[in-house]
Amino acid sequence: MPLPFTNKEVLKMLSESKAEKVKLAITDIDGILRGKVISIEKFKSIAEKGFGFCDVVFGWDAGDVAYDNASITGWHTGYPDATAVIDPKTFRRVPWENDLPFLLADFRDPKGNDLVVCPRSLLKRINAQAEKSGYTAFFSQEFEWFNFVNNVSELYENNFRPLKPMTHGMFGYSILRASQESSFFHELFDLLKKFDVPLEGIHTETGPGVYEAAILYAGTIEAADRAVLFKSGVKEIAHRHGLIASFMAKWNENLPGCSGHVHQSIWSGDGKQNLFYDKKTKSGMSSFMESYIAGQLYCMPHILPLFAPTVNSYKRLVEGAWAPTTLTWAIDNRTTALRALPGSPNSSRLETRVVGSDSNPYLAMAGCLASGLYGVKKKMKLKTPATVGSGYANKSGGVLPRNLWEATQAMKNSDVAKELLGADFVDHFARTREWEWRQFSKVVTDWELRRYFEII
Repeated sequence: MPLPFTNKEVLKMLSESKAEKVKLAITDIDGILRGKVISIEKFKSIAEKGFGFCDVVFGWDAGDVAYDNASITGWHTGYPDATAVIDPKTFRRVPWENDLPFLLADFRDPKGNDLVVCPRSLLKRINAQAEKSGYTAFFSQEFEWFNFVNNVSELYENNFRPLKPMTHGMFGYSILRASQESSFFHELFDLLKKFDVPLEGIHTETGPGVYEAAILYAGTIEAADRAVLFKSGVKEIAHRHGLIASFMAKWNENLPGCSGHVHQSIWSGDGKQNLFYDKKTKSGMSSFMESYIAGQLYCMPHILPLFAPTVNSYKRLVEGAWAPTTLTWAIDNRTTALRALPGSPNSSRLETRVVGSDSNPYLAMAGCLASGLYGVKKKMKLKTPATVGSGYANKSGGVLPRNLWEATQAMKNSDVAKELLGADFVDHFARTREWEWRQFSKVVTDWELRRYFEII
């Protein structure tokens, strides 16, 4: 069913279906869906003008602990309501909740402009800049995630131990493991399609209880919406199968981490020509694509927290664990930060492999699009040679920051980041990442106890 495009169409559909309630959601800075269920009467009154939603969603962390360093909201502002405006294009129904109507919303400031710290609004602004320049962007994201037996009460009682994977052993691309959990495996594919989050494919990855799914490509905003709703949907469907789905970047030091690779291609404004492809070149890559890659390589150290936003993200970005550590690119090489795939006029695309599954899709895609088009705008030449062999060994172009603190300080003090994303957004986001680092730094970990308790 085609998605409706106006509030009137949404209201008409809800009236015809005799819906009694609607679920509304926004995405916070960490990419977590926050929302509420409201009556159909309430929805009718706010469909056009918007509704109040406490701005604490931008004033606290993933664990609902209030930041002590935020300026946009906090105890000093009293955590007032901000105006959230429904986007009718996001209308869909939640098939595992009796087809409950569902919509996403964006935030506005008191003057009616986009709220600068709203992740979805940031991506919309950058996408609008691309369209103004005559480009149409198509994106998709693929995710790896681990599935665990749902023993949540035991986990909270025992400091999140023991974790029990859904299946055991290293079974990448395993038909056997997928068949053994076929009801969950196939329901993911089928229910997500009904939720207007269609998948290109799904398979097991290497590791106990780990799956990977690729979401069908779409225009940038729809692609990010799908990615956010995918993560939330997977968690909800897993719960109904007695499982916990985790998009944590790395839960075990001896296993590969979980990626959230972003695939992207830029087309002409009319959507007829893939600007990444040039049949006249040996590689099939156009000069436009080369500038786009050059822009991402140049900007990545300035905006890495968009792709790796947590302390845990950097446990994934280690050598030999299927995640990049260097500022490298190559054609169809899975050890580099950027994997170019210049296959044909229809399929030529770029895969940004630094992005983790714990990323906020709106911010990850905003970073990819803004930095790639930065290279195009600046007419940057791709001077970095394509990596031959292992990207881990090729440090000639530099390496990624090693932890969240280093990456955040680079972003906080970067004029490039401010040019790409806006100074106000960079200021707020950097503050939230500094907070995240501080929360980690004061914790005494199991590793420290094992290392120092008896011997020191």
